[in-house]
Amino acid sequence: MENEVTTLDGGETSESAEQKQNKGKIDFNKPLWKSIFLFFLPLMLSNTLNSISGTISSIILGRIIGVTALAAVSAFFPILFLLISFVIGVGAGSSVLIGQAFGAQEWKKVKVIVGTTLTSTFLIGLIVAIPGYFFTYELLELTGTPADVIDMSAGFARITFIAMPVVFFLFYAYTTFFRGSGDSNTPFYFLAVSTALNILLTPALVIGWGFLPAMGVNGAALANVIAVLVSLTAFLLYLKKVNHPLQFDRETARNLRINWPIFKLLVTIGIPTSIQMILVSLSAIAVISFINKFGSTATAAFGAVNQVISYVQMPAASLGVTISIFGAQAIGAGYNKLLNKVIRTGILINYLVVGVTVIVAYIFGRSLLSLFLTEAPALELAFSLLVITLWSYPILGNNNILAGIMRSSGTVFWPTLITVLSIWLVQVPVAYVLHTRIGVQGVMFGFPAGFIAGLIFLYLYYHIFWKQKEHTRLV
Repeated sequence: MENEVTTLDGGETSESAEQKQNKGKIDFNKPLWKSIFLFFLPLMLSNTLNSISGTISSIILGRIIGVTALAAVSAFFPILFLLISFVIGVGAGSSVLIGQAFGAQEWKKVKVIVGTTLTSTFLIGLIVAIPGYFFTYELLELTGTPADVIDMSAGFARITFIAMPVVFFLFYAYTTFFRGSGDSNTPFYFLAVSTALNILLTPALVIGWGFLPAMGVNGAALANVIAVLVSLTAFLLYLKKVNHPLQFDRETARNLRINWPIFKLLVTIGIPTSIQMILVSLSAIAVISFINKFGSTATAAFGAVNQVISYVQMPAASLGVTISIFGAQAIGAGYNKLLNKVIRTGILINYLVVGVTVIVAYIFGRSLLSLFLTEAPALELAFSLLVITLWSYPILGNNNILAGIMRSSGTVFWPTLITVLSIWLVQVPVAYVLHTRIGVQGVMFGFPAGFIAGLIFLYLYYHIFWKQKEHTRLV
C-alpha cells in the first residue's frame, strides 16, 4: 500500500485498518524535497500565525486600553516562558519518539508514548499552575513589574494559570504528536481556527460587545483560553470522526499513566532543549542590557529589528523541526541510508527559502521598520543594525538542521551544548567587546559570530562522531 505524507483530508469511515494506521506517516518513496517542503510550509505558517495572533492582540490592547495594558501583559510573558520551557522540551522529545514509532508502524508504542506524554504534561501543568496561581504577585514582583500595572498583570496571569494544565499544555501536546507523525497540515488548520477565534473574541471581551461584560486585560486572557479550548475540542472530535491512530480512545485512556522508560527518554531528549531555551533567553537579556546603554532610541531600534528578524527566523526554526521529524521516521522505518539525503535536502531548502526571505527583508527593510518606528534617526539606526546581522540567518537555519538531524536519533546533549557555548562564549562576548569600541552596531556583530561558530562545531561533531554511528530506534 502507498502511504501518504498527510492523509487527513477526507474522513471516510470505509478505510481499511491499514489505511487508518498509516495516517500521517511519511512516504519515503516520494520525492524527498517535495515531502519535506509540504511538511515544512504549514509548520512555518503555524509559527507565523502564533506571532500574528500575539501582535494583533497587543495592538487591540494598546489601542483600546493603552500602554498600561501592554505593560501588564508584557510583564507576565517572561515568567510564562520560563515556567513552560520544560513542557516545550517534553514536547520536543515526544515528537522524536512518535516519529520513530510511526516510522516503525509500532502502533501500541504510539499509544504508550501519547499516554505518558499527556499524563506527564498534565502533571507538570499542575505543578506550574497551582503555585503560579497562589504566588502570582510574588512572581511579578521578582521581575520588577511596575506597581501601576501589577494588578492587571496578576489578573491576566491567574486566568492563564487556571487554564494551563488542560487547555494550553494538552493542545500543545497534540500538535507535537501530529508533527511527529509526519502531519503538519492538521495542526495548522486547528491553530488557524484558534487564531481567528482569539482575534474575534479579544475586542469583544476587552470592551464588552452586546451582552458580554467589559473585562479589560482579563478579557484578552479569557479570549485566548476560549479560543484554544474550542480548537482543542474540535481537534479531538475530528480525530474521533476519522478514526485516527492518535485519537483519544479507550486504549489511550488505558495508557494514561507514566511509563517510566518512555518518560526517561522524554526527559533525556527534552531537558537539554529546555535548558537551551532558558540560556538563550538569558543571553537575550544580556544583549538588550548592552543596547539599553545607548538610550531609548537604540532600544526602540533594536526592538523593531527583532520584529523583522522574528519572521526571518521562522523558516529557519521550522526547518530544524521538520528535519528532526523526517530523520526520526527514517530511523524508525530502518531507512538510515536516507539520513544524508534528508539533511542535504533540508540544507538546500534552507538556503533557498531563508535566503529569499533575507533578500526580501533587505529590499523592504526600511518600509518594514517604518511600521514600528516613525522618527528618522531611529529608523536609520534600525536599518543599519538590520544590515549587519540579517545575512547570517541562513547560517542559523543550517545549524538548526544539523541539530535537528542529530536530535532525531536522540542525540541532544552535544548539539545543545555546542549551541549554548556558541552563544555564551562567542556571541555575547563579541557583542560586549565591540559595543564598547564601535557603539551600538557592535552588538549586532555578535549574532553572525555566534552562528558561524555554532556551524563550525556542529559540522565537526556531525562528521566526526554522529555520522559514523549506526542509529537505531529509541522505542
